[in-house]
Amino acid sequence: MKRINEYKKLFNVEKNIDLKELKTSYRNLVKEWHPDKFSDNHELALEAEQKSRQIIDGYHFLVSIAPETIAANEEVHNTSADTGIADFRLKGQVLEVSFMDGSTYEYFGVSKNIYIRLINAEKQLRFAKRNIFNSYLYRKSKKSAEVA
Repeated sequence: MKRINEYKKLFNVEKNIDLKELKTSYRNLVKEWHPDKFSDNHELALEAEQKSRQIIDGYHFLVSIAPETIAANEEVHNTSADTGIADFRLKGQVLEVSFMDGSTYEYFGVSKNIYIRLINAEKQLRFAKRNIFNSYLYRKSKKSAEVA
């Protein structure tokens, strides 16, 4: 959740993420912090390069968790969930779930208590479908592995 709040602050997003406003803010920030603007001053150029990377990462992250993006990809998410869970782990309050189809999703704000209940569940997929998949903000974090 810290990462989400940090990126929202960077892009001046209050509550819900509007893709049109986010894109406008992104373009303005990229123009402001483009490293080529600071070619005369090496230190500022390095800072601008780091800031522009943060802006790009933040933009892609916020787009991936935007309600419009989640709604557009809901069918793909549900299909992945139906293939079964291959592996999962908790990092802070981010639950990373890898599915049998090779896709990986991150679920934000998952407590350690919910994670322990997932570990101890008799049927982990059923528990996750009922208590995690549609209850937490999520994003697809890794592409599906290509089947040769």
